[in-house]
Amino acid sequence: MPHPRPHRHSKALLDPKNDFVFKKLFAGSPALLVALINAVRSNDTPVESVLVLNPLILPEELSGKFIELDILARDRDGRRFNIEMQVNRYRAYSARSAYYLAHTLTQQLEGGQAYEQIQSAIGIHLLDFELFTEPAHQNQAVWCFEMRDRHLPEVKLGDELQLNIIEMPKADRLGLAQPALAALVTFFKHWQEEKIMSQIAYAPVQQAMDSLKALSADDEVRHMAWVRERALSKERTEKRAEREEGKIEGKIEGKIEGKIEGKIEGKIEGAALVLERLLTKRFGSVPDDIRIRLGRATTEQVERWSDAILDAPSLAAVFADH
Repeated sequence: MPHPRPHRHSKALLDPKNDFVFKKLFAGSPALLVALINAVRSNDTPVESVLVLNPLILPEELSGKFIELDILARDRDGRRFNIEMQVNRYRAYSARSAYYLAHTLTQQLEGGQAYEQIQSAIGIHLLDFELFTEPAHQNQAVWCFEMRDRHLPEVKLGDELQLNIIEMPKADRLGLAQPALAALVTFFKHWQEEKIMSQIAYAPVQQAMDSLKALSADDEVRHMAWVRERALSKERTEKRAEREEGKIEGKIEGKIEGKIEGKIEGKIEGAALVLERLLTKRFGSVPDDIRIRLGRATTEQVERWSDAILDAPSLAAVFADH
């Protein structure tokens, strides 16, 4: 009697928020990338097709520190899209984002080309953390930054720059997104929860799930995803260590500075009291305004007044021109 074949357990799904997996999913399927762009920019004219300009993932990018596996794409009108999945929060997030968005704009021109040839540079950042944490910002998770006038925000300078930011934890927790984007956020946050995913009828998410299952079954892709996750984890650990080191250094410096300042203040206060006693002994009672000056005096002032008391004919002369 033949033995039954052993049951083969399906491999766990890879995390689509791993930026290597994210790029494999969306750079490998322009149609899926178009759906993501249009879901984020639901109030803008829909994009019909895109060409991915950087589809390759180099081995050194997987293990390199502080490297973002972004997707650079161009639509048929020439607009450039820079799409990033970010799980690690950079300290200078604003400066870094502005730099890369500006680079996406300026790299369109070569020497001698006219500025009129520049097309819009549009950034899309999917964040797996909350960037805006103030109480007043808790009811918004989808942000769009453009060059607009401070006093008349309805006046836009132009369409050259646009940065879209999606705070996925906040959007998922509070349901702060349009239906298509909400479905994609659910995919990124709940890809392992079969019951939740089975309730999503949005076709691009179903396509993303099918592609994710195929990638997860590929041993080479799994290994590359693991290498990338290890690099990201190391990066997070180093950042935490830097922050803790900075806190410790700050505490040590604060204690040292506090002790030094305390000693200096103590010495100044003691010298001022001695000077007050000498003034009282030579000139009699010291007026309140002089006591106030002594209480606010610096080391140099106390030393000058102490020298002047030896020859000054009066109390006023001690503090004259000082």
